[in-house]
Amino acid sequence: MKTYSNLIYERRGSIAYITVNRPNALNALNQRTLAELDQAFEEAKQDSDVSGVILTGEGDKAFIAGADIVEIASVSAIEAERFTRRGQRVMDAIDSLGKPVIAAINGFALGGGCEIAMACTMRLAVETAKFGQPEVKLGVTPGFGGTQRLPRLVGKGRALQLILTGEPITAGEAYRIGLVNELVSPDHLIPRAEEILTKIAANAPLAVRFSLEAVRQGLDVSTPAGLAIESACFAICASSEDKREGTSAFLQKRPPKFTGA
Repeated sequence: MKTYSNLIYERRGSIAYITVNRPNALNALNQRTLAELDQAFEEAKQDSDVSGVILTGEGDKAFIAGADIVEIASVSAIEAERFTRRGQRVMDAIDSLGKPVIAAINGFALGGGCEIAMACTMRLAVETAKFGQPEVKLGVTPGFGGTQRLPRLVGKGRALQLILTGEPITAGEAYRIGLVNELVSPDHLIPRAEEILTKIAANAPLAVRFSLEAVRQGLDVSTPAGLAIESACFAICASSEDKREGTSAFLQKRPPKFTGA
């Protein structure tokens, strides 16, 4: 495993834990942190023993409070585009990891923090967490995918209200509009994420991977095109050893033993 300056990367069993470790800056995303996140998720992707990832922030105040405003304040237009493109690539890497990623949101998830949470497979949050896209208050737009992923998750109207007002919302409101999957107590945040990933890991790895891919690709195409993607994913899985094992185990009334083949 690599050593990181602004992250803590651990693997326990089949779960990789990635913790943004800049509590004095409310875990804000500067250039170095983005680069390390890119490396950490690539490490998790390439590790065949990792079946899922939990992403969280160090401390009890912030998940990720946003991009580092000190860096943003001095960038030129060209540098700003490079910065957003790098951030977008990291979000896309998380979104297309091929393994489930759970954002365990333990505090502020604002700006880039909200955007990275939206790139994850699902989001769990403590009731004291806050969500928002406050970029307009700084004179810029969301830059790490907020204008694209937020409408897909909560609908155009709610997304525009959050983006255009820049006002934060509570975890309860985020849950109500579908931005958050579950509200949990601080003590149960990581255990609940582990519980979900353990249930997912008990299923056929290929089926999990292609289910993730079908949903990800299908959101950006027409319904007929999405159905074609679904059929292709189904066909690939249908030819796998895991399908033979899964159907045999069901008929024989025994637990399946999946191998990912």
